[in-house]
Amino acid sequence: MKHLTMSATLVAAAFFANTAMAEHGNMKVKSHDSLGKCVKAALAKRDGTIVKVEFKDEGKSGVYEFDIESADGKAWDIECNAKSSKITEIEEEVKADDARFVALAKVTEADAKAIALATHAGTIVETEYELESDGKASYEFDIVAADGKEYKVEVDATSGKVVESNLEVYQIGKE
Repeated sequence: MKHLTMSATLVAAAFFANTAMAEHGNMKVKSHDSLGKCVKAALAKRDGTIVKVEFKDEGKSGVYEFDIESADGKAWDIECNAKSSKITEIEEEVKADDARFVALAKVTEADAKAIALATHAGTIVETEYELESDGKASYEFDIVAADGKEYKVEVDATSGKVVESNLEVYQIGKE
């Protein structure tokens, strides 16, 4: 994963803080500004504060993933296609002991980790528990490989199948 310099990170953090706090409905984006368009689209789906953005390589297109904390205390992962600026996925992040997640999870976290690490060997640096918009539950693991690259691997919590496996190009915000 590429890390941004401190000054670039501060500029980006200021941008996201101001964007999330400002009246984002008035945000003016340029036709070439895919990040700006995706910020606006994500906040239109779930209003709140963007606390992290990641850019993932999903094959033929890049995808921005925004972590948004809403005023009601919920956490959302919203994905936006960088080329089309269309929202492609909305997931609610929950705690491991959330009753809705526990009711759906037939695969243990330990088994899901083993499945994820079989896809990309390395060290798991973050685990998320997610409720998908289609009602399914999944584990999402951030794995740092020996070469320093970071991968996101999503494992279906019911079937144990790998749902997604992508290279994380960069991240801005808290882990």
